[in-house]
Amino acid sequence: MLEFQMSWQGFLYKGNKLENYVHKAVLLEEAVKALITRCDGSYVDCTYGRGGHSRAIALKLASAGRLLVLDADIEAISHARNFFTDDSRVVVEHSRFSKIRELTEKHEFRGLDGVLLDLGVSSPQLDNSARGFSFQLNGPLDMRFDSSEGTTAAEWLRDASEKEIEHVLKNYGEERFSRRISRALIAARDASDIETTKNLSDIVVKSVPSIDRNKHPATRVFQAIRIQINQELNELSRCLEEVVGLMNSGGRIVVISFHSLEDRIVKHFFKVKATGDDFPRKFPIKDADIYRPLKIVGKPVKASEEEIQVNRRSRSAIMRVAEKMPC
Repeated sequence: MLEFQMSWQGFLYKGNKLENYVHKAVLLEEAVKALITRCDGSYVDCTYGRGGHSRAIALKLASAGRLLVLDADIEAISHARNFFTDDSRVVVEHSRFSKIRELTEKHEFRGLDGVLLDLGVSSPQLDNSARGFSFQLNGPLDMRFDSSEGTTAAEWLRDASEKEIEHVLKNYGEERFSRRISRALIAARDASDIETTKNLSDIVVKSVPSIDRNKHPATRVFQAIRIQINQELNELSRCLEEVVGLMNSGGRIVVISFHSLEDRIVKHFFKVKATGDDFPRKFPIKDADIYRPLKIVGKPVKASEEEIQVNRRSRSAIMRVAEKMPC
């Protein structure tokens, strides 16, 4: 039997699982409080990471409660399987979260009471140079969440056209020097393959005409290429559409975003579903007869100054919550 201590910073585990381990899950207390409406309900953590939110959810569940844990990262899933090996309430699957319908049906989750998405890159991924997510650590230019399949960032940069690279940097990184950088990348790869994070970072630094003192010039470029490699925005949109149809009445969708592109998708999706069907003006229908699948719950939540001081990653986090309405 494990003993637990919980705070917003994370968990300290005692016993035979983990010793003196603290995981700083972003907006931990706020997310779990918003998510859990029934202790005997069925929940999905779509982005396990290192499990701060999953473990907090499991602590709140009664014996009849169920939790499905997903992650595209095999290292995260290995961690989850090891931790939850003795907990029959928890099912762990190595998968993208766009497959949520397939997996809930597989494990006979008949209606969901809560779904959590903590988006972006986890700290263990950033801190592992071999994964290629960080311009601060030199390593192979990979960037795949699921390292067992798909195209690496190095392979994409080798084959993509200048126009395609510019499009990705501009639209996924909101990079104002997208044209300059894409030209520089094409010129550099003609001389030699861009194989490492340092290769990419150095090219970007040399190609931009001015540098923001508060942000590394490669920040937006790495974000944009990572989003492209993992098709993150498409995954998010597909998952949100699936989730609405899987939720029980009163169930909650909780999404924590870390950049404006994700948050815009979530904000727009919640607004559209909370507004209901878009009938033409003067269409003969009563407002009471318009079905609105979701209700927006509260205002967007950001990390406190106290949390930001302990975990700088939380400074850009924003959490939105929506609730499934009765049919």
